[in-house]
Amino acid sequence: MIQNVNITERSLMAHILDEFISQPESGPVFYKRILPDSCVSFSSREGKTIFEEALLSGHMECYFKLASQFRTQDEPAFCGLSTLVMVLNALEIDPGKVWKRPWRWYHESMLNCCVPIAVMEKEGITMDQFIAMAENNYLETRLTYVDETASLKAFRAVIHNYTKQEESVITLSYSRSVLSQTGDGHFSPVGGYHPSRDLVLILDTARFKYPPYWVPVSLLFKAMQAKDKLTGKPRGYVILTKQSNC
Repeated sequence: MIQNVNITERSLMAHILDEFISQPESGPVFYKRILPDSCVSFSSREGKTIFEEALLSGHMECYFKLASQFRTQDEPAFCGLSTLVMVLNALEIDPGKVWKRPWRWYHESMLNCCVPIAVMEKEGITMDQFIAMAENNYLETRLTYVDETASLKAFRAVIHNYTKQEESVITLSYSRSVLSQTGDGHFSPVGGYHPSRDLVLILDTARFKYPPYWVPVSLLFKAMQAKDKLTGKPRGYVILTKQSNC
């Protein structure tokens, strides 16, 4: 009889535990988001056609090293950190410190030189902090804020030139809302360019939310003009290159 009671109690506790685990956290939960009409999914039929044409045009040279290191950010606010980690590993920079013994390798948890990781998990990083972390980890930076002096023509020229090589990477800070996506400020690297269609490939680090996508250069430029609510500055783009003495 005592044994039966114990079995019943264990069954009841298991049932309560299952019920507790199955209860959703407070607030809505999501499985991905649907890309707006302003963006073309990389894996769609049209996206594949665009990729093939862009590859033949010679403007996908920047893609392959980045694709080899493409990762999903570990935290919802880690877009800047994950973008930087992708670039550091794609450009084959040795961090000089151990990630998981015996391997030296970049991971978001190692980029805590400017802001504590706990703070970045909640708030993300600004463009200035992104630059500081990049330079502290053996990268040369060339920053352009997309303010009233910035030129769409100059941005298009940068996209045109730097997608034909693999020694440097273009990274972007832009407003998702301008692209008709949910959310606001976001970082991601450029993965390629289709010159005749004037479409740029964004390797979105929040892959749990949106897949990689093609978007018009002119619309992306507008998305970088939107100001960062935290700093009051416009967003922009950064060309990252491995330091010559590294």
